Parts: sequence; C-alpha cells; structure tokens
Amino acid sequence: MPTAMFSEQASEPRSVLKPGGSLNGSAPRQWRPIRAQNSLPRSEFAFDPIQDALAAFARGEPVVVMDDESRENEGDIIMSASMCSTEAMAWIIKHTSGYVCISLPEKRLKELDIPMMVPHNQERHRTAYTITVDYKHGTTTGISAHDRALTARKLVDPSAAASDFTRPGHMVPLRGREGGVLVRRGHTECGIDFCMLTNHAQGGVLCELVNDDEMGTMARRDDCRAFADRWGLKMISIELLAEHKRSLADNATS
Repeated sequence: MPTAMFSEQASEPRSVLKPGGSLNGSAPRQWRPIRAQNSLPRSEFAFDPIQDALAAFARGEPVVVMDDESRENEGDIIMSASMCSTEAMAWIIKHTSGYVCISLPEKRLKELDIPMMVPHNQERHRTAYTITVDYKHGTTTGISAHDRALTARKLVDPSAAASDFTRPGHMVPLRGREGGVLVRRGHTECGIDFCMLTNHAQGGVLCELVNDDEMGTMARRDDCRAFADRWGLKMISIELLAEHKRSLADNATS
C-alpha cells in the first residue's frame, strides 16, 4: 500500500518533537497533502499497525481513527495541534463536517480558564464540550483555516495564557478523561493519547470524516479506509490504541 505522502522542508529533520517544541504560534513544518499514486482498492479490509500510525503522527501527519461500530461508527481525522498548519486545517475542513475540535487535558483547560459548555452534559456519548475560543492575536474573525490553525497551536503553547483567547470563538475544545482510551473509548482521548505516546504537546485536532456526496453522509469503516489509502494515511481503531496502551502498561509492571 502507498505510504504517507507529505512534502516537508528539507532543512527540518523528520523526528519526534520534544514537549514544548515548535509551539510559538509560528507556522509548523510545511507539508502538503498529496493524493497517493496508484491507490488500488483493497481485496479485504485491514487496519494499519499501531506502530506505523504512531510514527506517522510523530512526523506531524494526520491519521484516520475509527471508533467501535456499536458506538458512533465514525472515522475522525486526528493530528497533533502543535503541527497543524493553515494548509492542514484547510484540508481537514474540506474533507470533514467542518466542526473542528481540539482535545485537551483538564489541567490545560483549567490553566486557560476554559469552562465546560453546560453544567449537565446530556450528549449521547458524554463528549465533554467546553465553551469555544479564538486566539486574539494575529487573527480576524476566527473562522478561517489560518485563524483556527493558529488558535489550535496556541491552545497547546505553554506561553499562551487565558487572556490570549476570546470567548466564544470558533475552535471547540474537548476535555479528555484522565487515563485516556483505557477509561473512555473516544476520539477525544485518542487525540491526547497519541500526543503523549509521541512526545507532542497534549492536544489533538480532530474532526469527523464525511463522504463527498450530495448529502454529506458520514464516512463509515470502508469509506474511511478508502479515504486513508487515497491520501496515503495510516488508519487504526481506538481499540487498537487501547490494546497498545495495555501492552505498554503490562510490560512496565512485568
């Protein structure tokens, strides 16, 4: 199958970022999503190995993540917030519902004084929505790909303070549960876990994939696999990530 195809500036090494690296709000490493060449339909469905997905995420590439068919049965594009460029955000908006969120740990939300959207969550899967925000500096209305990408990067920038954001805004923070996907099998927790496992600042940009049809229907498992292959992306399930975390925990205690 094709590998992820992203062009990066030659002057910047392909390496895992250290915590807090490249978080000053300037544009991250430039990469461009390029359709994979000769992407043929698979004879049978398969997820990619979890290590391949983690390696791609560490390089700043988006990954496609499926939850359980009995839950939302949806695939999300997830990438590191610290690596989300304007072009990356524009690409995400184009191929998704456009309701772009960012998963953040509770500690970071408290630092930025971002409260929950409602006191009593009635959402079906208890997705922990907070009030929306925009970054104040270098943005206009907040809705453009540039403004949303900058807001995402600043939300994980340790130098950014609560006073640097306006409320309400156009980026949707989600509070991740401590313990990650081992506690809650959600895309929210998956985004944070991916960042923790790859030494990125803890914040994952995520949005649900939709089909390119007249009705904008939700992309299901096979749709997501075809999309991932078309763009040379890795695709896993939340359960695969949970199994990987359990394995790491078992090895640490053995």
